Amino acid sequence: MKQFFSVVGMVCILVVFQGCENENNPLVIGHRGAMGHVAENTIASIEKALELDVDMIEIDVFKIQSGEIVVFHDDKLDRLTDATGSIEMYDYKSLQKVIVQDGHSIPTLEAVLDLIDGKVKVNIELKGVGTAKEVDRIVKSYIAKGWKTEDFIISSFKWHELEVFESLNKEVPIAVLIGENPINAIDFAKKIHAKAINPKYSTLTKENVLKIQEQGLKIYTWTVNDPEAIKQLKEWGVDGIISDFPERVHP
Repeated sequence: MKQFFSVVGMVCILVVFQGCENENNPLVIGHRGAMGHVAENTIASIEKALELDVDMIEIDVFKIQSGEIVVFHDDKLDRLTDATGSIEMYDYKSLQKVIVQDGHSIPTLEAVLDLIDGKVKVNIELKGVGTAKEVDRIVKSYIAKGWKTEDFIISSFKWHELEVFESLNKEVPIAVLIGENPINAIDFAKKIHAKAINPKYSTLTKENVLKIQEQGLKIYTWTVNDPEAIKQLKEWGVDGIISDFPERVHP
């Protein structure tokens, strides 16, 4: 009998230990794919993130002049490509001729989702104005193909775009992006029934992490590349870490 209780006790200790361990293992989120390795937001960067066994991939989207949703971070093409000017002013035919650094091209949102094929979750950041409606249409079309609503999370610094998205889609999770004190995003997050706040990691403390989570909100923090910072954020119990080098977030 003593041996039986000893075994049960060991199992209980193991369960408790594993529970604590899981709390310190946040989602591994590849930033713009795996931009520390390959040109950001490209098909190759998404492929690299998948190779690195991420739990989620964060990408950025704009709506261009001809109506397509494309995956790109900057509002202007100058920094990352051989072209210049606002990406939103390009039509799809012209944008196909633009070369991203290292010979890559700018993909559509559909091309990226086809590649991911539901293998991992996707954080779609609405970078441009007027993106919410078309992103909602695309997301719903992939859910109709078999993706789950929780496979997506929609985020933005443009809070109005999040309001528009929430008015169109009550099912797909939303995350509020903020670069200042994340406590300031709590009221808005609750107003639009968001599931998470995505704060800049340098604005986080043990105290505000706890306060946000006490409100029932998850924390997916960006952009964390320093191993010591990753360790600290794990100790504070954040729910996800967005990194250019997602392999550094793995246990």
